[in-house]
Amino acid sequence: MASEVILQVINVSKSFGGLRVLNNVNLSVKKGNIHALIGPNGAGKTTLLNIISGLEKSDNGEIVFKGKSLRRLSSYKRARIGITRTFQNLELFSDMTVIENVMAGMYFKRESGFIASGLKLRKVRKDEKDIANRSLQILDFFELSHKKDEIAKNLPIGEQRLVELARAIASEPELILLDEPAAGLNIKETKTLGILIQKIRQDMGITVLLIDHDMELVMKICDFITVLNFGEVIAEGEPIVIQKDPKVITAYLGEEF
Repeated sequence: MASEVILQVINVSKSFGGLRVLNNVNLSVKKGNIHALIGPNGAGKTTLLNIISGLEKSDNGEIVFKGKSLRRLSSYKRARIGITRTFQNLELFSDMTVIENVMAGMYFKRESGFIASGLKLRKVRKDEKDIANRSLQILDFFELSHKKDEIAKNLPIGEQRLVELARAIASEPELILLDEPAAGLNIKETKTLGILIQKIRQDMGITVLLIDHDMELVMKICDFITVLNFGEVIAEGEPIVIQKDPKVITAYLGEEF
């Protein structure tokens, strides 16, 4: 596994009113790893993902991606340089088809301008064809190509989760942030999700930072775990270390996993 650090969170703090949600959080994610961020509800996990992706601004501290500060970059620009995310609550275009949802993940990177798009010039038509073909390849990867023309909201929740993940992959990220991807899934669907996340890392070379409360999933697929409690890092290490850490057991796991 590569030892290069792709993402650094340096002394990041965030308050909402008088509530301190994050307090001088430090985090390093190695390129090629599946890195979990776990902790009790209200620990600040989603807030940290929002700050990394640019949806929220920290009060202080720095986010560094591939050695460069993201301080001045909007969420849109962060996506363009290789950071994408999914959400705890599904954010699909529910009335669009499955393949249209995946195609939407690619459009912000296309180079054709507004006038060219309006006139449907040759380059635009080629772009559209390329995007559709690539979207179908991604759906094949997720074994969803047979559902390409179905309306997204009509799919079972497990398949909707996979469509959202496929759309995020369509933007060709180097780092993907997953916020509780197993939420609402049954045991079989969670197992399938875990296999796909590992394949995303192995076959596509995408680094993963995920939040999830399914400890069986986390312990099985992750290389490294950071534990937050009350907005502070209380432990980090490989899964076997985290499982036995007394502070983590007391704060979150309840007993050795």
